[in-house]
Amino acid sequence: MRPVEIKKDIFWVGAVDWNSRNFHGYSLSPQGTTYNAFLVKDQQTVLIDTVKHDFRGQFFCALSKALDGRGLDCLVVNHLEPDHAGCLAEVVERFKPKRIFVSPMGEKSLAAHFHPQGWPIEVAPSGTKVSVGRRTLTFVEIRMLHWPDNMLTYIPEDAIAFTSDAFGQNWATSERFADEVDRSTLTRLMAEYYANIVLPYSPVVLKTLDALAGMNLDLDMVCPDHGLIWRGRDEVAFALGKYREFAQQKPKNKAVIVYDTMWRSTEKMALAAAEGLVAEGVGVRVMSLKHNHHSAVMSEVFDAAAVLVGSPTHNNGILPLVADMLTYMKGLRPQGKIGAAFGSFGWSGECVKILAEWLKDIGMELVEPQVKVKHVPDHAAFQQCFDLGRAVGQAVKKKISG
Repeated sequence: MRPVEIKKDIFWVGAVDWNSRNFHGYSLSPQGTTYNAFLVKDQQTVLIDTVKHDFRGQFFCALSKALDGRGLDCLVVNHLEPDHAGCLAEVVERFKPKRIFVSPMGEKSLAAHFHPQGWPIEVAPSGTKVSVGRRTLTFVEIRMLHWPDNMLTYIPEDAIAFTSDAFGQNWATSERFADEVDRSTLTRLMAEYYANIVLPYSPVVLKTLDALAGMNLDLDMVCPDHGLIWRGRDEVAFALGKYREFAQQKPKNKAVIVYDTMWRSTEKMALAAAEGLVAEGVGVRVMSLKHNHHSAVMSEVFDAAAVLVGSPTHNNGILPLVADMLTYMKGLRPQGKIGAAFGSFGWSGECVKILAEWLKDIGMELVEPQVKVKHVPDHAAFQQCFDLGRAVGQAVKKKISG
């Protein structure tokens, strides 16, 4: 892989994962991803992050070409997750950097992941400044974006920030910069990344954005560890503004109906509820869990005002895919949603009660009455589902207008 000079003497030396489809084992990445690492060449050379170990060949090829015969003086570890620190030990072994910078929490993660012996580790709390020649490295902790160890590295002389997982997207491209690709696709992928990875830390995002604004950093380029680089002040403002918008979780005039079904009774109920929502002028996405991964559902739930969940009763509970979805959703902690439950049953009928308890536990405001149908829905049951959709739609419009 060839390095790409992104600013004078600053190089992208990462790797492109064209075949990534399952990101970290829990979220889809249908467009692939990149693992971004960066080399700064000054009086001292500085490597910022590495890549997933599977891509060590691409990485070391790019790094060696960018170094062009020079050694490696400093290594900055912005994040210890294996897709960014997968080649860390080999970098230390090969290049023997004189200084390795980590955040205070990063020091603990480094010890747990690598059990280093004799590494020249230096802990860099927020505000630490290190001269590497003409340039200064300024370290800012950005804890829980999205691990406790995450750190941002800022170089004021180049108005550039290396932000680890913040402001990224999962997108494998031949382009390196956000202004080179389709903006609507980029924005969608950025939102999907946020919805499935950063969402539970939205309060931290807002505090971090406020803190960065208070530091009055001159930012002409933002380099995340995944996806495209934001270059130019307008592009940087767009990225930061999108994160603030995402973190505020302002709902759209939209509802998501997510369900699983055994003999299609619950599916028919879902479609009837959708008609009720449409009748109220609310946009709706109907998503079968047999056909949609939980991360794809969550990407739609992210900006929706309401979530309707349906399942038949199964072994006195709910179907496994619905339980999986609700577990995943609860962990991501979406805020300010309206919820509703529906389902069918054969003889015991606990499904709707269980779904309602899940939605309350997630923090949703429930619309009553929930709808439960024995065996196959008839016309009266379809009317109940339609009315439920209308009631949810009315609640959505009230929330949006409020």
